[in-house]
Amino acid sequence: MTRVVLVTGASSGIGRACAARLAANGDHVYGTSRRVAVHASPGVTMLPMDVTDEESIAAGVAHILNTDGRIDVVVNNAGAGIGGAIEDTTVADAKALFDTNFFGALRVCHAVLPTMRTQQAGTIINISSLAGRIGLPFQGMYSATKFALEGLTEALRMEVRPFGIRVVLIEPGDFRTGFTSNRRFTESTDSPYQERMKRALHVAEADEMNGAEPEMVARLVERILRTPSPRVRYTVGGVGQRAAAGLKRVFPSRVFEWGLRHYYRIQH
Repeated sequence: MTRVVLVTGASSGIGRACAARLAANGDHVYGTSRRVAVHASPGVTMLPMDVTDEESIAAGVAHILNTDGRIDVVVNNAGAGIGGAIEDTTVADAKALFDTNFFGALRVCHAVLPTMRTQQAGTIINISSLAGRIGLPFQGMYSATKFALEGLTEALRMEVRPFGIRVVLIEPGDFRTGFTSNRRFTESTDSPYQERMKRALHVAEADEMNGAEPEMVARLVERILRTPSPRVRYTVGGVGQRAAAGLKRVFPSRVFEWGLRHYYRIQH
């Protein structure tokens, strides 16, 4: 049976790669973007959807159900980033980031879970980040949104299991996408953190621009959907970055933190 798939944030990067690959496999894929005029990948139907707007989500989900009568897979990929010191991040900016990265995924889950429960089947894949396992200096608010998404996913997975619904986390490392150019920054021209922030974000941006192509994540999504009992989380990306998440569990916290400060060139 052809699966009906919803991929949020499908206009570029990881979301676009996932939507294109699943469509190429014969799935009926709907991708979303806040702007309607987006060139879609072959086989992908683009819908306007803003994950910060419940009415926008409800309209998109209703369109899919009216057309296909079901939703089998959701890939919660829509997200944003902000760089800067936590002290320099306003509460308004923090709320805006959570509204997209965390509450956006929650709103989509709220919209599709009743249908999936009725179907007694469905898969929700939440795109987290290795930054959801490791608090990154000067990307701390982004890490906070992904830490929250990880906790939500672990709990939701247990709650919906009796209804035949699978919930999975994917934790990408750095990939070559538009995320780098779209990252916002705190207003911090006179910040005491300025120099260290610049060094840390320079390292992060270099890693992103030299990262793998997002099709690697799309292949993982494809593999997860073929797995009868997927794990709660999957890492994907560079070997070193993936290993870091494991090292955090075994290294003393002081040693691990020293390694991060050294890597991001903020030892002092």
